[in-house]
Amino acid sequence: MSNDTRHLKYRGEIDGLRAIAVLSVVFYHFGLPLRGGFVGVDVFLVISGFLIGGILWRELQETGHLRLGAFYVRRFRRLAPAFFAVLAATFAVGWLLLLPFEFRELGKSAIAATVYLSNVLFFRQSGYFDASAHDKPLLHTWSLAVEEQFYILLPLLMLLFLRRPRQMVAMLALAWGASLAACVWLTPQYPTATFYLFPFRAWELLTGVLLAIWGQSRGTTWTGWRGFSWAGLALVLISVATIPAGPNFPGLLAVVPVLGTALILSSGTNDGTVNRLLRKPALRFVGLMSYSLYLWHWPVYTLSNTLRDGYAGPAEALIWMALSFLLAFLSWRFIERPVRRAWRLPGGVIVSATGLATIGALAVSVNVFLRDGLPDRFGPEARVHVDASADFLQDFSRCYTEDALPLDGLEVCPIGPVGPPRVLIWGDSHARAFHDGLAQAAEEADVPAILLWRAGCPPLVDLRKVESAATPAQDTACRQANTQVRQGFGRLSSIDTVLLIGRWGYYAEGKGIGFDAGNAIALYPTQRPERVGEPQGAVLAEAAEATVAQLDRFFPRVFVLRQPPEIPRYDSRRAAREAAHRGLPLAAPPVVETDVDPTALLGRSEQADAPWMPLVAAGRVQWIDPWPRFCDATRCSALAGGVGQYFDNNHVTNNAARRVRDLFAPVFRGALRETALSGATEE
Repeated sequence: MSNDTRHLKYRGEIDGLRAIAVLSVVFYHFGLPLRGGFVGVDVFLVISGFLIGGILWRELQETGHLRLGAFYVRRFRRLAPAFFAVLAATFAVGWLLLLPFEFRELGKSAIAATVYLSNVLFFRQSGYFDASAHDKPLLHTWSLAVEEQFYILLPLLMLLFLRRPRQMVAMLALAWGASLAACVWLTPQYPTATFYLFPFRAWELLTGVLLAIWGQSRGTTWTGWRGFSWAGLALVLISVATIPAGPNFPGLLAVVPVLGTALILSSGTNDGTVNRLLRKPALRFVGLMSYSLYLWHWPVYTLSNTLRDGYAGPAEALIWMALSFLLAFLSWRFIERPVRRAWRLPGGVIVSATGLATIGALAVSVNVFLRDGLPDRFGPEARVHVDASADFLQDFSRCYTEDALPLDGLEVCPIGPVGPPRVLIWGDSHARAFHDGLAQAAEEADVPAILLWRAGCPPLVDLRKVESAATPAQDTACRQANTQVRQGFGRLSSIDTVLLIGRWGYYAEGKGIGFDAGNAIALYPTQRPERVGEPQGAVLAEAAEATVAQLDRFFPRVFVLRQPPEIPRYDSRRAAREAAHRGLPLAAPPVVETDVDPTALLGRSEQADAPWMPLVAAGRVQWIDPWPRFCDATRCSALAGGVGQYFDNNHVTNNAARRVRDLFAPVFRGALRETALSGATEE
């Protein structure tokens, strides 16, 4: 996002191109209909490579050496002041708005951003296009980290070939080709890596570098051909309008905006229509403050969404976007420009100030991270929900990926004492939610067990699912894993008890409820043709019968956990935010409800239970009912004794799982008796 042109003749069209790039990114993030607005970052990368490569190459040609100290002083002078101002403001607002685990993550990402490694951190966490990305106020610093890594590596690479310019150019061209090939080849398999990591983005920066070297070596004045400017602008605008977000980017798709940017740069000084347009004062003004605008817009977007619990509509989005522009102007006018123009300010002062700011930022960030996001900022009304929102992570250190039949390739999580498993718990994310209670029950009974779980995947045979919250690959993986588990029943010789756990109401009705009503899942039989209009509950019942029939062949006892009551309008994070933000200006009105009348759940719960009731009545499965532990005659509650029992509207917390662990005692008690009898027989 830099625009260091100290040693190059000012080219107004580059600032106009920057304006298009930053506006594309900002409009895209604030929800305007620009399908590929994120490619503005690719435009920035090419421009940065062009300018920085041109500066270094010209210095090398004119003086025969590179003054790295002066180069990095210019970088610090250009980039550091606004960055640390945004970081300080983000921490200040985050202290008011962010829940402890969110504030802790802000501290972690601030550490990474300050040392130019945020792209590596975000690569390890999730994808740029994931919904969770909207909860990270510093996510946008990934591209700054890529540029900073470029600023470090390019001068060092050029120094290696200081006296051999031809070899230097050849090496840069080789690096460009290798980076582009790796990006195109690996994007389909590893889109998150190719999106975030420098080796797969280096070719975009090197496109600008090689273009600058080529032009300066030929003594070009960059007038080029007007047709190139038209073609370049068309490619950039087509990219912004049409390139889809998702796992196919960057890959070959990134070539389009990169090529378009290179074409404009190669012909930018002619007086054609495109370049006159790009030199318009309004565009140049936005381009001049593009760095500040890029820095400010994403924290404004994420933090305002946190405060407002999402925007009420496009008009509100425009208001917050306008705030981004105002902050960007103030930042550019009173922070960026004064420091950048203070050439009498010695380089040592710039370096020292940057060093002190870095130390201060790291100290604050490390403190926030190590103190778990400073939970004492909030009172008890918020803390009950804060604690519930953090009470969903279990210790899966014992889990491993099996490498032998019958469960090879599946993640297996042992619980209880070490030994051949006597109990198999098979389920979806509800099985994970009950992990701690199951593990404690297994330990107390001294019975080894294993847990197999997969989110959104009903533990049933002869079934395939298509879910709105899952990718086609995840849907396929669910069916394949369930088929493998079924095929392995006969080889799980040590197991005599099976417990099935699932969100049965979701599968029976085909959609979520309350806050997750937008999630949908469709079930289809795999052993017979689909019947048009067939109720999904009937498909679920048929799969339940087929599953129990298979289990009956190999295991003496089968248990099914009744799905705990759903609290439709409860979410621990929303509840915590509402309590924490109460009294703040512009805070979202409360929408969370911690209780629900059991009668309001009857229709859905009857659908959830219906597939199992005939099997229970026939004595083929044993029914575990947790409802009395969460409901009385008048209400089902997300709280019990002042402690949160639900993470969201359907997953229980670890505290709740441990509280009701005695419900699982019959599962392990029978296995314990059979283990003892087996031992007596052997004796």
